[in-house]
Amino acid sequence: MQAVRGRDASTLTQPDLPTARRRMARVPGGAAVVDAESYAQARVSNLADALGWATGVFVQPRFGAEEARLSIRGSGLQRTFHGRGIKLMQDGVPLNLADGSFDFQAVEPLSARYVEVWRGANALQWGATTLGGAINFVSPNGYNGDRARARLEAGSWGYRRLHLSTGDVAGPIDYHLAVSQFTQDGYRDHAAQDTRRVSANIGWQPAPRWETRVYLGHVRSDSDLPGSLTLAQMAADPRQAAPGNLSGDQQRDIEWTRISNKTVWRGEHEQVEAFFYASDKQLFHPIFQVLQTDSRDRGLELRYTTERPLAGRGNRFTVGASAARGTNADDRFVNRGGQPGARTNAFAQTARNVELYAENEHRVQPDLGLVIGWQLAESRRESRDRYIVGGVDEGFDLTYRGSSPKLGLVWDARRNMQVFANVSRSFEPPSFSEITGGTAPVLNHAQRGTTLELGTRGKWGGPGHEAEWDVAAYEAHLRNELLSVSASPSVTTTINAGRTVHRGLEAGASGKAPTTSAGRLEWQLNALWNDFRLDGDATLGNRRLPGLPEGQVRAQLGWRSKGGTLLAVNMEAATQTEVSFDGAAPPAAGYAIWGLKAAGQLTPQLAWFIEGRNLADKTYVATTGVVRSRQAWLSNGAQYMPGDGRSVYAGVDWRFN
Repeated sequence: MQAVRGRDASTLTQPDLPTARRRMARVPGGAAVVDAESYAQARVSNLADALGWATGVFVQPRFGAEEARLSIRGSGLQRTFHGRGIKLMQDGVPLNLADGSFDFQAVEPLSARYVEVWRGANALQWGATTLGGAINFVSPNGYNGDRARARLEAGSWGYRRLHLSTGDVAGPIDYHLAVSQFTQDGYRDHAAQDTRRVSANIGWQPAPRWETRVYLGHVRSDSDLPGSLTLAQMAADPRQAAPGNLSGDQQRDIEWTRISNKTVWRGEHEQVEAFFYASDKQLFHPIFQVLQTDSRDRGLELRYTTERPLAGRGNRFTVGASAARGTNADDRFVNRGGQPGARTNAFAQTARNVELYAENEHRVQPDLGLVIGWQLAESRRESRDRYIVGGVDEGFDLTYRGSSPKLGLVWDARRNMQVFANVSRSFEPPSFSEITGGTAPVLNHAQRGTTLELGTRGKWGGPGHEAEWDVAAYEAHLRNELLSVSASPSVTTTINAGRTVHRGLEAGASGKAPTTSAGRLEWQLNALWNDFRLDGDATLGNRRLPGLPEGQVRAQLGWRSKGGTLLAVNMEAATQTEVSFDGAAPPAAGYAIWGLKAAGQLTPQLAWFIEGRNLADKTYVATTGVVRSRQAWLSNGAQYMPGDGRSVYAGVDWRFN
């Protein structure tokens, strides 16, 4: 039947929030849903604002802008730009390019109804077998989106964000349209950003069991890059830009257009989903050289799910196949003050992927579920050298094949409490940015790993005084991990490491005390412990891998009045971060920063917020580069990226339904 309009209305292509949460409860591992309403009561500028409270997610902007270090279980461990190691999706349709990379600017968190985070192999049902898993942004539509919405944010360092959206239903057709603009000067010099986005989806339900939905998206984003600093430069002035970034007018500017379609048929027990997508992207990227890349990506996928009982017990079987192809025209030039000079290189690149996956969930007992899954994948990376210099042909043609099984158990230990465990394999080939531009391909191997995970999630208490938790411990043994190393302040190379081990603890919790006549206490906690190491390296033994802190925690304690106004204090803290493989270079010191937030409703349609961040104005390192050794650091000590100083933001959010 056609869905009824409302905040939690469901459609065939976009399940409602309660359905998403029930689906997560069947997963024998780390998986959670982030309601967009939970982050709408504060500034929503980047993925850190949207996913900073998501259990198991490490996300840290590198210049206070949209590009960030995004990692789950050490995925893309030392990558601070052009993400890798996680499958990003919109309504189950991939946002990644065919080579596996993704752009942070492609995502507008305000244009999501909720966000699903599938950690590690728990994302297999989406065809994802990377170490990090998958993140799925589920869009609002005409049934559950606002008929009209206008949101304005403003604050320090020239920050401005405007978001407008509208949606409605007309018979069997519904639509949702959102436009946004984000500008800021940035805390640091040469850190300005200007991003404009348009996103829309149009759905048609010709019959109760059929729905097709078309998605359109366009992004134009221009970003200045202030670069990394030395410790001495940070101590002198953390707001300065690196001299080379100024003289080279270093930037990352993209224009990205995407269209996709998702069509769903649902029977009494079965569901068939088919989708395709196509995107075009232009990149203008002056760094140590000027990169100009035109990318075209195409992909399709077919997924079948049946929930027919098996042997008289509940069962859910999913099988899917996908194929993707992407081409890049990669041109490189001398950087003449931010403009292309003489040509230095040119490549014609093609990425191809074919994947087949299946997963079965079976209720062995009413309180015990068994999940078995498998994926087969083949990825090809081909690059033709179109500008041969010195007689050296830098072209290559590499094929990577992987098989990734998974076995998991989830036990309903009692009402509202689950215990889970799983063991799985992961497979991840390199992206073009990691294997292009050298004299010979050095990444002949895909990253592979075996991960064991144990954990629990659930709720305690009753209405008005409940607590929720999501805790998981994992250990992953990797071979040929893709690790990045800075060769100079603007150049990063990637290597296949030998054996490495990633182990950690992911802990998320939230709760509220009983309501009194004045209001109630609310609290929230998100903590990570990371222990990522080499495993028996001939030179460095079992040294810790640089790039991420060993520990990070975010916490908030607030008071919500009977009228709904929230007053809260929050903090973020992290341990030190190593920057060299030998551990001899000075690490980025640990830090703790704090802030205040207030949010509430002026009217049923008009919400407001005001928040202060890093109110002690602490100078700290948000994230770092990585070098091989102290000797390399002595010749290239600019590896530290300052976090933003004291800042204040405020916003209003008007909605009409």
